[in-house]
Amino acid sequence: MTGASTQFLPIYLRDQLALGVLWRELAQRSARHNRGSDLGRALDGVATGIAEDVDTFTDIMRRLDVAPNRLKTGAAVVAERLGRLKLNGRLWGYSPLSRFLELDALVMGIEGKKTLWTTLGTDAGLGARFPDVDFDQLVRRAGAQREALDPFHDAVAAEVFRSPASPAFADDAEARVR
Repeated sequence: MTGASTQFLPIYLRDQLALGVLWRELAQRSARHNRGSDLGRALDGVATGIAEDVDTFTDIMRRLDVAPNRLKTGAAVVAERLGRLKLNGRLWGYSPLSRFLELDALVMGIEGKKTLWTTLGTDAGLGARFPDVDFDQLVRRAGAQREALDPFHDAVAAEVFRSPASPAFADDAEARVR
């Protein structure tokens, strides 16, 4: 790496690794909280994909000779843990608002990941430098992760934020989450 890339790319990579670790931890926690449901199964798949993405990203950093910043990645894990302390409308336990906030954060993280893979593959020129890394496939995988979560995100949002016009609404929203 030369010039500005020597200065800026490593910083960007370290920051993005920390975010990836945060999303991975969040996806794994959310999958555990929703185990045994259709949403839990979708989250299991997304959590596995995010973990694979973090591994791919770490390998790219290794090949570029960019060491992770342990403070940043550690802070990301701590931030995910602290995020559990937010008010969720219940004194104890998991609430529909918790479920929505987790899904919302994951959807935003997945969208960011699509941008990340495009930036690295095209704008940073890593697609040409590492032809064995299929950045387009990584973007497609992120899109598939988003598609897997979208119906649940919408159903949980409806459950949390809409006033049911009839009892059928509540049953329908709850059925989509399961």
